[in-house]
Amino acid sequence: MNATVITLFLIIVLTTLVITYFAAKRTQTTGDFYTAGGGLTGWQNGLAIAGDYLSAASFLGIAGAIALYGFDGFFYSIGFLIAYLVVMFLVAEPLRNLGKYTLADMINARFEAKKVRGVAAFSTITIVIFYMIAQLVGAGALIQLLFGIDYWIAVLIVGVMMTIYVLFGGMTATSWVQIIKAVLLMIGTVIIAFLVFARFDFNILQMFSEVKNVTSHGADYLNPGLRYTFPLDTLSLMLALVLGTAGLPHILMRFFTVKDAKTARTSVVTATWIVGIFYVLTIFLGFGAAAFVGESNILAANPAGNMAAPLLAEVLGGDLLMSFVSAVAFATILAVVAGLVLSGASAFAHDIYGQIIKKGKATDQQQMLAARYASVGVSVFSILLALFAQTLNVAFLVSLAFCVAASANLPVILYTIYWKRFNTTGAVTGMLFGLLSALILVAISPNVISPTEGAAIFVGEPLFPLTNPAIISVPLGFLGGYLGTILSKEADFAKYAEVRVRANTGYRGK
Repeated sequence: MNATVITLFLIIVLTTLVITYFAAKRTQTTGDFYTAGGGLTGWQNGLAIAGDYLSAASFLGIAGAIALYGFDGFFYSIGFLIAYLVVMFLVAEPLRNLGKYTLADMINARFEAKKVRGVAAFSTITIVIFYMIAQLVGAGALIQLLFGIDYWIAVLIVGVMMTIYVLFGGMTATSWVQIIKAVLLMIGTVIIAFLVFARFDFNILQMFSEVKNVTSHGADYLNPGLRYTFPLDTLSLMLALVLGTAGLPHILMRFFTVKDAKTARTSVVTATWIVGIFYVLTIFLGFGAAAFVGESNILAANPAGNMAAPLLAEVLGGDLLMSFVSAVAFATILAVVAGLVLSGASAFAHDIYGQIIKKGKATDQQQMLAARYASVGVSVFSILLALFAQTLNVAFLVSLAFCVAASANLPVILYTIYWKRFNTTGAVTGMLFGLLSALILVAISPNVISPTEGAAIFVGEPLFPLTNPAIISVPLGFLGGYLGTILSKEADFAKYAEVRVRANTGYRGK
């Protein structure tokens, strides 16, 4: 532990706390708490979306995955980037026009049924928990490396801080923490990428030629098949990554923080540019770590490779750059987990408590109180789960959250907007088919049950061969929605025309 690390961490922490303090003064209503009053501009929300999306999985997990597995690690970058095209062309504008605070609001614009809202809220909370575990694992590994404290203490520190942001600052504080973090993360990534490129004499061909000779994999390092030896597994992973973003509740929630659909589109375009540049630069982070840190040192610092980027920063720029990069990574985690806690809390407070239990008659004060209690509950539960997931790569953990989002949420979103015959039963069965199939298949996959001791939670032969079940669970989500609609006798056509007009124009009538 050195003074530079401590100083930069304190600067990050104090800055975010100051933001939270001023945001708390502006957070007076549920609209302020959930969506910052819809007052963000397109570029502000674009930066905040990028800050929300570029999580510990992106900065820590992908750099480690590329460093250890080469081309197979870069699959994450490709999938995460392409996913924004699905969001931009199919989801962003209709979601902003139909919803208010949460995903359930958007679906409920067509089906005013408590069971639909309840299942949507449950799906949201499940995805949030998966994603939260990934961020907390990354935070624990990072602080453990820098300060030499126990992993569980590090996880608790991050858990407490993220809860403070949400409890007092709501979406306003969370958005500005994400904006600042996105700028700092891009600065840090560009600096490291430039230094790595300089080591290879600014010759991209030389970099590719040399990096395959410094790893234990040799020429295979640049080819697919190191980590994902089963092609169907690779296809399943990519399906989860490409379709999952359009169903992630904490990303979808960001489209409610702007005033109209046009601004929502601007947000996505801004975010896509930032995200695109970042994911191209992950090649330099991963290759640089492989070449200048070394496979053995990366694995020694963290078995999942999550510390590759900070270790690379130390090699290239000494304690100063490592401290800056680590502080940015810490801010990255804080920003993302705050957004996740907020989306989970809003699903409980707005959907379950406000609309189902209180039947839409809860006061602002009651909803705010419920949201704050829910924030604490989501945080505590995620912390407890993260304590048992220390050895898992955070990029992989996030891919599971993407799988659940693509399986449970995306089919219902698309059916709600584009299929006239879709009904209440179809919405419920679609979400349940996708959600339960994804969870069950993950529970019996090699990620949970492995013959190699220490590689998973349980020792044994997995019942399902794929590490990511999206290729099965996503079609099941669409199939569940289809069968539920076709086999039921409901005819919820009345609001379809209204929903189509609102989805495309934003017009809500007088």
